[in-house]
Amino acid sequence: MKTLLRSCLVGLLALPLLAMAADSININTASAEELAQMNGVGEARAAAIIEYRDEKGKFTSVEELTEVSGIGDATLEKNRDLLTAGE
Repeated sequence: MKTLLRSCLVGLLALPLLAMAADSININTASAEELAQMNGVGEARAAAIIEYRDEKGKFTSVEELTEVSGIGDATLEKNRDLLTAGE
């Protein structure tokens, strides 16, 4: 019974991590619609991110987003926990 209780507790503790992973935005593969869901990023900035990605290639880090016109440190910080540049 204790083992079952521990297993349930571990499972419940892992749920928020799974939810966060599911809600993350991969800046190298996200569509304009997905990018526009970021805090402080609308359609125009999402298009600028995709244009930058098409011209320069994949982002090597989320910090590289600040190289995109209209995306500054404040926008990056608002969204940092949601973003990934991974495969």
